[in-house]
Amino acid sequence: MSSPQYDVIVVGGGPAGSTVSTLVSKAGHRVLLLEKEKFPRYQIGESLLPATVHGVIPILGVEKEVAEAGFTVKRGGTFKWGKRPEPWTFEFAVSSKMPGPTSFAYQVERMKFDDILLRNARKHGVEVREESSVVKAITDETGRVRGVHYKDSDGKVHEVSARYVVDSSGNTSRLFKASGAERHYSPFFRNLALFTYFEGAGRLPAPNSGNIFSVAFEHGWFWFIPLSPTLTSVGAVVHQDSAELVQGDPDEAMRRFIDACPRIKDILGDAKRITEGPYGSYRVRKDWSYCNSRFSGPGMVLVGDSACFVDPVFSSGVHLATYGGLLAARSINGCLAGTVDEDAAFAEFEKRYRREYGLFHEFLIGFYDMNKSEDSYFWQARKVSESASNDVEAFVELVGGVASNDLRLTADDLAATVESVEHKPGGAANGTVLTRMLKAGAGLQGRALLGSRSGEGAALEPGGLRASDDGLSWVRS
Repeated sequence: MSSPQYDVIVVGGGPAGSTVSTLVSKAGHRVLLLEKEKFPRYQIGESLLPATVHGVIPILGVEKEVAEAGFTVKRGGTFKWGKRPEPWTFEFAVSSKMPGPTSFAYQVERMKFDDILLRNARKHGVEVREESSVVKAITDETGRVRGVHYKDSDGKVHEVSARYVVDSSGNTSRLFKASGAERHYSPFFRNLALFTYFEGAGRLPAPNSGNIFSVAFEHGWFWFIPLSPTLTSVGAVVHQDSAELVQGDPDEAMRRFIDACPRIKDILGDAKRITEGPYGSYRVRKDWSYCNSRFSGPGMVLVGDSACFVDPVFSSGVHLATYGGLLAARSINGCLAGTVDEDAAFAEFEKRYRREYGLFHEFLIGFYDMNKSEDSYFWQARKVSESASNDVEAFVELVGGVASNDLRLTADDLAATVESVEHKPGGAANGTVLTRMLKAGAGLQGRALLGSRSGEGAALEPGGLRASDDGLSWVRS
């Protein structure tokens, strides 16, 4: 183990693992990625944020592949939430941080999206070994992680070493414990999700037909995600005190939840549940939010669900995964290049990553108060994010993943991907403050500069670390 075989070993080939491995390899380092399954494989979490689509994906160099994949365009979100009896809609376009052709995201089939990212990692020189399940981390006498043991598809166990190991293996892995981290669960979010897929469901009125539709009801809330013109992901996230309703026959439980939520029942209409293939079963996931006591340890970094998970109402999972992968890559690349010391690099990683998680977690605590109006939620977003923007922009920037000013949204070559999407700011808006802001949306976009965005990866404090010009490393400001 004295002579590492790789600079970095990444465990897990989802968005977090593909992101960190690609960006470390792009900096010229040797990277091995170990993935226990064979891609493409099923995964939950189909709704993306603009921060991922226009911030991380261009850095990965995969924007063309994603744009050409035919994913549903998502212009914002529609909620039946809070004390207002009618649904209300927000659009990413109201924020000057998401200008012009960056004011959208995608609804994606994760089997396709994750496969694009993993193939991109291979293209950039990452050695990818699928059907390779990591057994345990290897540590030296000081407790530093130096490598892993993994089992290949034939059951043979291998030992590989590296200067750093990245655990991006998801919420079920226990590999993270080798970092010395402990998992702390949030007392506020202890929900259970029952979800499945339907063919032929209705859609929201244009131009918001691609929006995620989130509807609160007596047992919790529903997500309704249009993945294609005919395929829809539908899930009921129920409170802990309603979890017993999920026990037994899942089909009966889902029918009961749908009957209790007229908005979802109406939009489903005569849709048929898919019963074959990867979308043909009911799935249950315990959506208990958690955050580890630390996101790194000697020789190990944690990203994605290995580090933290927050309630999915704002579709922040892939955003936190890819953002964490970007931050981890900057820290690893800086250490391998010798431009920053290890303590400073991973303190920066943890500070920024924990802050992003904290924005969503803190805001969601208040968002679950159903006695508020949407204007109250907007004001709360501004307070939590300490934004200088107005209330609605602060809300949109938080749920778009750009509140931290840490991701540059680039618009180069993206206009063609939305040429066919009719854009009418305010087309489905409700609420006093929201309506006024959506009417100003076109003006905000017109004033915004396309291309590189200023302030991306800037130092958090004078003399602190900032992102390098290529975005791949930390340097002293």
